[in-house]
Amino acid sequence: MTRTYELVYVARPDSTDEQVAELTKQVEAIVSRMGGTIEQSEASLTFNGRRKLAYEIGHHKEGLYTLTVIKGGGALVHELDRRLKVTEGLLRHLIVRVDESQQRADRARTKRTEESRRRRIARGLPPDRQPGEGPQQDDSDDGVDFDGVEVEA
Repeated sequence: MTRTYELVYVARPDSTDEQVAELTKQVEAIVSRMGGTIEQSEASLTFNGRRKLAYEIGHHKEGLYTLTVIKGGGALVHELDRRLKVTEGLLRHLIVRVDESQQRADRARTKRTEESRRRRIARGLPPDRQPGEGPQQDDSDDGVDFDGVEVEA
């Protein structure tokens, strides 16, 4: 099953651009060999690629952050984690599955839209907002204010 993951890794601050590029190539090679795809990859350019760490790691107070969005299976994530644990010049890495939270947000948005349409139809209005009907917010068209009190139209 293909899922979406975010991989964030922090390289040592004294790493050169070539070393960080080599690390990125290693990640890309693992992903392609295991049948996954890289959706997005970006190095943090804040402070010339360096960002302050939340806490000191091995006497380092800064690190070079890289975020990569990957689509693949569980075997890919397991192999990436295994390989990144033994990689020289890497302070930390974290792999997080993000597709489940995106699906949850999509379901909530769909439920909210359907509820809004149901309320508008019950009030004798068209199911979707019409141009010039007021503020264009997703869930403010149901005739109920924030306290749950019915609002006169």
